[in-house]
Amino acid sequence: MNYTYDKKSLIRDGKRWFPIMGEIHYSRVPCKYWADELNKMKAGGVDVVSTYVIWIHHEEIEGEYDWSGERNLKEFLATAKKCGVKVFLRIGPWCHGEVRNGGFPDWLLKKDFEARTNDERYFEVVKKFYSKVYEQSCDFLCDENGKDDNTVIGVQIENEYGHCGGLYEKEAGEAHMKRLLLIAREIGFKVPLYTATGWGGAWTGGMIPVMGGYCDAPWDQRITEIEPSGNFTFTHERNDHNIGSDHGFGYGVTFDIKKFPYLTAELGGGLQVTAHRRTIALAKDISAVATVKLGSGVNLLGFYMYHGGTNPEGKLTTLQESTDTGYLNDLPVKSYDFRAPIREFGQVSDTLRELKLLSLFAKDFGEELCTFKAEIPSDNPLDPKNLENLRYSYRCSEDGSKGYLFVNNYVRHQVLKSHENVTFASPDGKVTFPKMNIKNGDFFFFPFNMTFGDGKIRSAEMTPLCALKQENLFVFYINSVSDKEDFIDFEKQPSDSKYLVLSRKDALNVWKVKNHIFVANDSSYVFENENGGITVTDSCSDGKIGFYVYPDLAEIPKGFKKGATKNLNVALKLPKVDFAYYEKSVDAGELNMRVGAQEISDSDSSKKIALNLSEYLLQIGKNDVSDVFVTIDYVGERAKLYEKIGEERKLILDNFWVGEDFPWEIGLKRFADSKINLANLELEILPLKKGAKIYLEKWPEISGDSVCKIKSVFVRKEYTVKF
Repeated sequence: MNYTYDKKSLIRDGKRWFPIMGEIHYSRVPCKYWADELNKMKAGGVDVVSTYVIWIHHEEIEGEYDWSGERNLKEFLATAKKCGVKVFLRIGPWCHGEVRNGGFPDWLLKKDFEARTNDERYFEVVKKFYSKVYEQSCDFLCDENGKDDNTVIGVQIENEYGHCGGLYEKEAGEAHMKRLLLIAREIGFKVPLYTATGWGGAWTGGMIPVMGGYCDAPWDQRITEIEPSGNFTFTHERNDHNIGSDHGFGYGVTFDIKKFPYLTAELGGGLQVTAHRRTIALAKDISAVATVKLGSGVNLLGFYMYHGGTNPEGKLTTLQESTDTGYLNDLPVKSYDFRAPIREFGQVSDTLRELKLLSLFAKDFGEELCTFKAEIPSDNPLDPKNLENLRYSYRCSEDGSKGYLFVNNYVRHQVLKSHENVTFASPDGKVTFPKMNIKNGDFFFFPFNMTFGDGKIRSAEMTPLCALKQENLFVFYINSVSDKEDFIDFEKQPSDSKYLVLSRKDALNVWKVKNHIFVANDSSYVFENENGGITVTDSCSDGKIGFYVYPDLAEIPKGFKKGATKNLNVALKLPKVDFAYYEKSVDAGELNMRVGAQEISDSDSSKKIALNLSEYLLQIGKNDVSDVFVTIDYVGERAKLYEKIGEERKLILDNFWVGEDFPWEIGLKRFADSKINLANLELEILPLKKGAKIYLEKWPEISGDSVCKIKSVFVRKEYTVKF
């Protein structure tokens, strides 16, 4: 398979390609669950997974390489190949990734030469590291000439070079990036695509620049609410935080944007909290930014992170970023949850459901979208602080006759002006949308003059979601509950296809798996498993696993009962689309159980509590129970979970407190085969002091000088069935 690019988009086998990319760090995820986690990402619409090869995780001691367990890159790539996802390998040598020294081993920084410079001694050490990475990945590299269809389709060289460290002078910086690329290619990394960080003045060495954008900045040193992010604003400016508004268009961009497609590798899939700044990334924050980027011309949505994780054990030190190593931020020793679409313990979050609305769309309609330019009207506000004027854009054909209208009236932590009776016209002026009322918090995109099957839509107040081509079914959703019966102004009614219009709630619960549309419960998800079958996972708050499916399954899954069909089409004037319903009762017992927590000590410095979680671990694998999640609802500055080994304590997990609505949740299944004794745990909560130099979105009540309390500990079961 051949991969290349032009100024508009990536191209796969001669066709324009709009992939969804999601970051997962194999060394931060238990290896026994790689297949499940990659299949979840795939069900979320991810085509390509990106991953750092974190140097310090593999060569913490000079000359001693560790490619075992969670660090087994070769096995991770083999798992990705089996799961049918492509990989972008980010080989550094520096990565940042909220890792100690940005991923550099301590020994490297003690050498008598400076890292990230053009010193030949540095390049020689990097060459050794690259060679070891190549040994692990060579069997999975896609041929640069398209002679095979292997797994690794691209390599990213360095990260933020010239933006965050490295050489800041152009000639030297570009030379450095070109030299690293040359070293990688000489070793054998000859793949179709090479990328480099493109934001903030970073040097790219002629490689494809990839951009980023976060909804907030937990690395910001302020402990106050910060200004609205420019990433909620439609703009041709590719730099993060709308730098062009302050310094002029293209400021901080070191490449010619006319020569490269607009691709992202670091749209924030969440935010990793820091000790001083406890930002909470909500699903709408992430989805609104991604929608705005789509409306600004992006032709690859790449999310960092897409899957959270846990820092591995270090041989010499803890491996997290900290101020002790000269960085600005202190991070948890263990947790790298990131509030990602898939969380630290594999929980599928609301963020994944929101982003799935975009990823399913891109998969089925992205080829044409890649041809559409971003047409941003002159009255669209470019100032991120402008909360009065309506933000809107178009992705449309060159003549402006067809495409999509994008609207965003949502900015994190801000109230935007509502707009009534708004009329939009297509860029060529020939299509007028019905009058709309746009409230604070609304964001959406609607088609105009678009064909779906042999039907042609003049305009619509609904959004395309996906298609089942073999069923001639096109799926849309509406963005709010409405009394309308007509969401579509047809120029030509379809004769060869069906149109299904879902409520937004149902659309969030859509899973497109093996040529079926599943509409599951709010607490469940559906994905293709490693054996080619279907996996349904549910928390079963009602004691049942249930889902709607179209077209109907060939046979009733074992243990399920078939219920009545239901028309899920909310467009009453369109033909019905009847979904079959299946349901299975689970042997739930007590679904949510309160855990006994015995207080050991309570002092000004901390509160210590003894926990025994071993009995809950024993339930995993019985009666369809696939995991047990422990929720620790506490108030304090942070919490740490230790295993007691005699008089010693070993840190297992930790958590920075962010607010009373976001308790700490821990999955137990990863401990099933471990040597950790869950019967002998100690939970330590550190007090949150009044006036502490911490940004919290909502402070708790504090009577006295500090607060340090545990409200409850309870468990919930997760059930999984496969068929």
